[in-house]
Amino acid sequence: MKTEFKAKFLQHVAKKRKEEGFTLIELLVVIIIIGILSAIALPSFLNQANKAKQSEAKQYLASINKGQQAYYAENGKFIVNTTSIAQLGLGIKTATSNYTYAIAGESGASARGWTSSAAGGLKVYAGIVFLTEADGANTSQTILCESSAAATTGADPTAVTSCPTAYSEAL
Repeated sequence: MKTEFKAKFLQHVAKKRKEEGFTLIELLVVIIIIGILSAIALPSFLNQANKAKQSEAKQYLASINKGQQAYYAENGKFIVNTTSIAQLGLGIKTATSNYTYAIAGESGASARGWTSSAAGGLKVYAGIVFLTEADGANTSQTILCESSAAATTGADPTAVTSCPTAYSEAL
Protein backbone atom coordinates (compact mmCIF):
# COMPACT_ATOMS: atom_id res chain seq x y z
CA MET A 1 0.00 0.00 0.00
CA LYS A 2 2.86 2.25 0.70
CA THR A 3 4.27 1.99 -2.82
CA GLU A 4 0.83 2.61 -4.27
CA PHE A 5 0.56 5.83 -2.22
CA LYS A 6 4.01 6.94 -3.38
CA ALA A 7 3.12 6.35 -7.01
CA LYS A 8 -0.10 8.38 -6.73
CA PHE A 9 1.74 11.16 -4.93
CA LEU A 10 4.40 11.31 -7.67
CA GLN A 11 1.69 11.35 -10.35
CA HIS A 12 -0.02 14.22 -8.52
CA VAL A 13 3.24 16.21 -8.26
CA ALA A 14 4.03 15.61 -11.94
CA LYS A 15 0.52 16.73 -12.91
CA LYS A 16 0.91 19.93 -10.84
CA ARG A 17 4.17 20.78 -12.59
CA LYS A 18 2.47 20.49 -15.97
CA GLU A 19 -0.26 22.94 -14.86
CA GLU A 20 2.18 25.71 -13.90
CA GLY A 21 2.18 28.89 -16.03
CA PHE A 22 -0.52 30.75 -17.92
CA THR A 23 -2.70 29.69 -20.77
CA LEU A 24 -2.70 31.56 -24.06
CA ILE A 25 -6.19 32.91 -23.40
CA GLU A 26 -5.14 34.31 -20.03
CA LEU A 27 -2.18 36.08 -21.63
CA LEU A 28 -4.37 37.52 -24.41
CA VAL A 29 -6.88 38.85 -21.89
CA VAL A 30 -4.10 40.60 -19.95
CA ILE A 31 -2.65 42.11 -23.14
CA ILE A 32 -6.08 43.37 -24.21
CA ILE A 33 -6.67 44.96 -20.80
CA ILE A 34 -3.27 46.68 -20.92
CA GLY A 35 -4.03 47.93 -24.45
CA ILE A 36 -7.37 49.40 -23.40
CA LEU A 37 -5.84 51.13 -20.37
CA SER A 38 -3.01 52.60 -22.43
CA ALA A 39 -5.46 53.82 -25.10
CA ILE A 40 -7.32 55.69 -22.38
CA ALA A 41 -4.21 57.07 -20.64
CA LEU A 42 -2.14 58.14 -23.67
CA PRO A 43 -4.32 61.10 -24.80
CA SER A 44 -4.48 62.34 -21.23
CA PHE A 45 -0.70 62.15 -20.95
CA LEU A 46 -0.19 64.03 -24.23
CA ASN A 47 -2.64 66.72 -23.09
CA GLN A 48 -0.64 67.21 -19.90
CA ALA A 49 2.56 67.52 -21.93
CA ASN A 50 0.99 70.30 -24.03
CA LYS A 51 -0.17 72.09 -20.89
CA ALA A 52 3.38 72.03 -19.56
CA LYS A 53 4.69 73.52 -22.82
CA GLN A 54 1.98 76.20 -22.78
CA SER A 55 2.86 77.15 -19.22
CA GLU A 56 6.26 78.20 -20.59
CA ALA A 57 4.58 80.82 -22.78
CA LYS A 58 2.42 82.06 -19.92
CA GLN A 59 5.44 82.38 -17.65
CA TYR A 60 7.59 84.14 -20.27
CA LEU A 61 4.87 86.62 -21.24
CA ALA A 62 4.08 87.33 -17.58
CA SER A 63 7.80 88.06 -17.09
CA ILE A 64 7.80 90.36 -20.11
CA ASN A 65 4.69 92.09 -18.76
CA LYS A 66 6.41 92.72 -15.42
CA GLY A 67 9.60 93.80 -17.21
CA GLN A 68 7.68 96.33 -19.28
CA GLN A 69 6.04 97.69 -16.14
CA ALA A 70 9.42 98.05 -14.43
CA TYR A 71 10.92 99.66 -17.54
CA TYR A 72 8.04 102.15 -17.63
CA ALA A 73 8.48 102.94 -13.94
CA GLU A 74 12.19 103.70 -14.48
CA ASN A 75 12.06 105.42 -17.89
CA GLY A 76 8.53 106.80 -18.25
CA LYS A 77 7.97 104.88 -21.49
CA PHE A 78 7.52 101.35 -22.79
CA ILE A 79 9.96 99.49 -25.02
CA VAL A 80 8.56 99.74 -28.53
CA ASN A 81 10.90 98.21 -31.10
CA THR A 82 10.56 94.55 -31.92
CA THR A 83 14.13 93.57 -31.13
CA SER A 84 14.31 94.98 -27.62
CA ILE A 85 13.05 92.22 -25.35
CA ALA A 86 16.67 91.87 -24.24
CA GLN A 87 16.59 95.50 -23.04
CA LEU A 88 14.21 94.45 -20.29
CA GLY A 89 17.09 92.58 -18.64
CA LEU A 90 15.03 89.49 -17.88
CA GLY A 91 17.50 86.96 -19.23
CA ILE A 92 14.88 85.05 -21.21
CA LYS A 93 15.24 83.74 -24.74
CA THR A 94 13.22 85.25 -27.57
CA ALA A 95 12.84 81.79 -29.12
CA THR A 96 12.53 78.34 -27.59
CA SER A 97 11.66 74.98 -29.09
CA ASN A 98 7.96 75.65 -28.43
CA TYR A 99 7.48 79.42 -28.85
CA THR A 100 8.92 82.55 -30.42
CA TYR A 101 8.43 85.83 -28.56
CA ALA A 102 8.32 89.31 -30.08
CA ILE A 103 6.92 92.73 -29.38
CA ALA A 104 4.01 92.97 -31.79
CA GLY A 105 4.00 96.72 -32.21
CA GLU A 106 3.43 99.98 -30.56
CA SER A 107 0.00 101.24 -29.73
CA GLY A 108 0.26 104.91 -29.08
CA ALA A 109 1.50 106.43 -25.86
CA SER A 110 -0.31 104.16 -23.44
CA ALA A 111 -0.11 100.49 -24.38
CA ARG A 112 2.38 97.96 -25.65
CA GLY A 113 1.73 94.37 -26.63
CA TRP A 114 3.74 91.33 -27.55
CA THR A 115 2.85 87.90 -28.74
CA SER A 116 4.12 84.37 -28.76
CA SER A 117 4.14 82.30 -31.92
CA ALA A 118 3.44 78.65 -31.25
CA ALA A 119 4.91 75.53 -32.79
CA GLY A 120 3.39 72.08 -32.92
CA GLY A 121 -0.30 72.71 -32.32
CA LEU A 122 0.03 74.72 -29.11
CA LYS A 123 -2.12 77.67 -28.09
CA VAL A 124 -0.92 81.18 -28.91
CA TYR A 125 -0.60 83.85 -26.21
CA ALA A 126 -0.47 87.64 -26.20
CA GLY A 127 0.55 89.94 -23.37
CA ILE A 128 -0.52 93.56 -23.08
CA VAL A 129 0.57 96.32 -20.73
CA PHE A 130 -1.45 99.52 -20.70
CA LEU A 131 -1.84 102.64 -18.61
CA THR A 132 -5.02 103.61 -16.84
CA GLU A 133 -5.64 106.86 -15.07
CA ALA A 134 -6.86 106.61 -11.51
CA ASP A 135 -7.12 109.67 -9.24
CA GLY A 136 -4.99 111.73 -11.61
CA ALA A 137 -2.11 109.22 -11.69
CA ASN A 138 -1.20 106.68 -14.35
CA THR A 139 -1.19 103.05 -13.28
CA SER A 140 0.05 100.22 -15.47
CA GLN A 141 -2.02 97.08 -15.84
CA THR A 142 -1.36 93.80 -17.63
CA ILE A 143 -3.46 91.26 -19.46
CA LEU A 144 -2.45 87.80 -20.64
CA CYS A 145 -4.59 86.51 -23.51
CA GLU A 146 -4.73 83.10 -25.17
CA SER A 147 -6.06 81.86 -28.48
CA SER A 148 -6.94 78.32 -29.38
CA ALA A 149 -5.90 78.98 -32.97
CA ALA A 150 -2.65 77.07 -33.00
CA ALA A 151 0.46 77.88 -35.02
CA THR A 152 -0.52 81.46 -35.84
CA THR A 153 1.69 84.45 -35.32
CA GLY A 154 -0.63 86.01 -32.79
CA ALA A 155 -2.54 89.27 -32.82
CA ASP A 156 -1.25 92.80 -32.88
CA PRO A 157 -2.75 94.17 -29.69
CA THR A 158 -2.62 97.82 -30.66
CA ALA A 159 -4.39 100.40 -28.51
CA VAL A 160 -6.30 97.80 -26.53
CA THR A 161 -7.10 97.40 -22.90
CA SER A 162 -8.66 93.98 -23.39
CA CYS A 163 -7.84 90.83 -25.32
CA PRO A 164 -7.92 91.12 -29.14
CA THR A 165 -10.50 89.35 -31.28
CA ALA A 166 -10.17 85.54 -31.25
CA TYR A 167 -8.35 85.74 -27.89
CA SER A 168 -9.69 85.19 -24.40
CA GLU A 169 -8.18 86.17 -21.10
CA ALA A 170 -5.81 83.47 -19.83
CA LEU A 171 -6.03 82.39 -16.25
